[in-house]
Amino acid sequence: MIYITRDLLTVLLDHAAERSPASVNLQLSATPAGEFDANLGLPPETPVITHFTLSEVGRSVNAVFGVDLGTPAGRGRARFLSHPDGFLGVSETDDLAAVMVVTVPPYDDDHVAAFDRSGEGIELVVLDAVPPEESVPE
Repeated sequence: MIYITRDLLTVLLDHAAERSPASVNLQLSATPAGEFDANLGLPPETPVITHFTLSEVGRSVNAVFGVDLGTPAGRGRARFLSHPDGFLGVSETDDLAAVMVVTVPPYDDDHVAAFDRSGEGIELVVLDAVPPEESVPE
């Protein structure tokens, strides 16, 4: 089972619809369930997908130095992909991750699914939960 917040899924689906017919490929990050203010009814260590990173972040540093600064430490084991061609699955040309959330037109809740890196389906559970606020130290 893979958990994702409702707000994030909505943003991702909207982004895919706006970019269509181009495809979308975004890195996803998770927050442990125990860090949420509300009790999610999950073991505290259970990852809940809560954030995405734009593909352009850190690209120039990576190109020059080979260091991926676009991925927060300890995160990025999931990807969000859109397939404007309508294939709801994992293709050979996709960037693989431990978990891939894939959507197809019309980019709504009925046209999104999760898969492992081998293409096997995983149950995607959408949670109405707000991740904890994060701030950058001054």
